[in-house]
Amino acid sequence: MIRPSLLLKCSVFAFLYSLFISPAEAQVVVKPTDPCIQYVGRISFQNPERPAWNYPGVQIISAFEGTSAKLVCKPGSGYFMAQVDEAEPFKVAFRGERDSVVTLCTALPRGQHTLRLMYCIEGYEMLPEFWGFIFDGPACMPPALPARTIEFIGNSITCGYGNEANGASDHFQYETENHYYSYAQLCARQLQARAHIVARSGIGAYRHYNGPKTGTPSTNMDKQYEYTNYVTDASLRQQNSFNAQRWDFGRFRPDVVCINLGTNDLSTNNYDVKLFQQGYWELLQMVRRHNPQAKIVLLCGSMLGGKELDVAKKALNEIAEKARKAGDENVFRMDFSPSTGALRYGADYHPSLWQHQQMAAELTAFLRPLMQWF
Repeated sequence: MIRPSLLLKCSVFAFLYSLFISPAEAQVVVKPTDPCIQYVGRISFQNPERPAWNYPGVQIISAFEGTSAKLVCKPGSGYFMAQVDEAEPFKVAFRGERDSVVTLCTALPRGQHTLRLMYCIEGYEMLPEFWGFIFDGPACMPPALPARTIEFIGNSITCGYGNEANGASDHFQYETENHYYSYAQLCARQLQARAHIVARSGIGAYRHYNGPKTGTPSTNMDKQYEYTNYVTDASLRQQNSFNAQRWDFGRFRPDVVCINLGTNDLSTNNYDVKLFQQGYWELLQMVRRHNPQAKIVLLCGSMLGGKELDVAKKALNEIAEKARKAGDENVFRMDFSPSTGALRYGADYHPSLWQHQQMAAELTAFLRPLMQWF
């Protein structure tokens, strides 16, 4: 026979346990196909249960009724920036061989909460995949996405290479690359726009970093732009590879396209200016074919200086003028202020967080009147 005092103690313990431990039945598994999930960026849905991508800036947004949320991804997917409601964003990582579930928040006030995630590194080595959420309440529709749209085409500067590093003597690490704080995303947030990113460190318009003078046609942006993800010759040879999928340009119509290339083309003193202009012109024509109504801004990055900066400015000015003479009145030019070290450096002399903030302010000031985004 159970003593009443013992029964009372057990009942109190069970009640207290229920306050702090959510039963398994309360967990709601939200699949990637759930209509309450919004996606931003170039993502392959070849397997709808495993959306995959490898460019930075991909966003996954949802909302839920409850107090806690977990993110489920393929182990080794890399780094995300997460934001719950309007709280300060924070970084979460999937780096271990078995890391597939990361807790994003617990003990929130009961009610509806919005969850925003952004992939903040280059994923061409990690091949990230999103596998879903685990909430302790039902998923619900998040706020509508911004109507304004921007596409950024770029290199390591746009990716946010080394912007969280201690200084120029540091070299590349995924831990110190944070695209969330790149000029591109800072500008997009200031303009209340959603952004698609097509960017890869080392890429160019006619040759990649320190490539041969004759160019590197298999790795240039005009080779990449028409695919959903960054591709290699090997991935193109693999049938059904998610990397080999052609991008459906009907899925995203940018109001403005910002191209920030040329730094790698002119990176070492064995470049060919005519080949650079030719490669850039061909890329511009490709971008225009797929975005006939968009304004296009040709940007000169902040890492060039001296002779190469002059070469880049002159070449881009001539390309913009050539476009106008050909009847394209919607090609524009803007130059970022060159890095001097006054705002410190990121890894390998890339822009620091403070330099990205300055670049974002400059580009925002340029785009706001151009697009009438007041």
